[in-house]
Amino acid sequence: MSVNYTELGKKIRKDIIYGFAGGKRGHIPSAFSLVEMLNVLYEKVLNVDPKNPKWEERDRFILSKGHGCLALYAVLANHGFFPREELSTFCHFNSMLGGHPGQNKIPGIELATGSLGHGPSVGVGMACVSRMNKKNWRVFVAVGDGECNEGTVWEAALSASKNKLGNFTILVDYNKYQSYASVSEVMNLEPFADKWRTFGFDVHEVDMNKPQELKDILVGKLDYKGNKPHVIMCHNIKGKGIHFMEGNLAWHHRTRTKEDELKKINDAIEKD
Repeated sequence: MSVNYTELGKKIRKDIIYGFAGGKRGHIPSAFSLVEMLNVLYEKVLNVDPKNPKWEERDRFILSKGHGCLALYAVLANHGFFPREELSTFCHFNSMLGGHPGQNKIPGIELATGSLGHGPSVGVGMACVSRMNKKNWRVFVAVGDGECNEGTVWEAALSASKNKLGNFTILVDYNKYQSYASVSEVMNLEPFADKWRTFGFDVHEVDMNKPQELKDILVGKLDYKGNKPHVIMCHNIKGKGIHFMEGNLAWHHRTRTKEDELKKINDAIEKD
């Protein structure tokens, strides 16, 4: 059965705003650029069971750019890991949904993240465990492009290549911006794809305006039992779907957003 990623994307973005409104804070643009990536993973790729989140044979997914957690929370709720109503408790005292995800509180979360650069290293360890125990489960890690300024990302890449982890895949949310400037201004990563090739990765690039491209690669083109780890450069837009938010760093993290602004965002989602 095919997925209408446009309509599903609108639903998830509205749920992100629902959570944001409940917590009155958050990283909306960082979450919005993850939506299509996560929808593809959870609709068509990951072998997981919402009724048994700790199922041993599950695939592992790590959101290393943990500040985009509202997107992952919305997708997990949409897949039945917890009730949608929980989104409204985002960042409340005693809520399980914090400003960064924690694996001991939230069903479906594999690792507490947000201290950038560490997700790939833990993911490599998980992939090694799968290989050593002759298991078939795979590991997927989503990182931000700005996050790739961190040396630990490249240490993990070297280790994944050395250990020939075909069951390990990094998805780069390449939206070209980080917290206070463009990635090229802060620390230019280009030639970005060639760097990953030099580190021994099987490299693919996709346009996230066409989510089917990502699905086709993840489902049909990667050799998960092979000897090369994979990276997919997901060319994206920070704040994707909201014209006044796209590439606008004033929206990177917001607090005390007014009701009329929330309505404006929801209206823009519907018109997209």
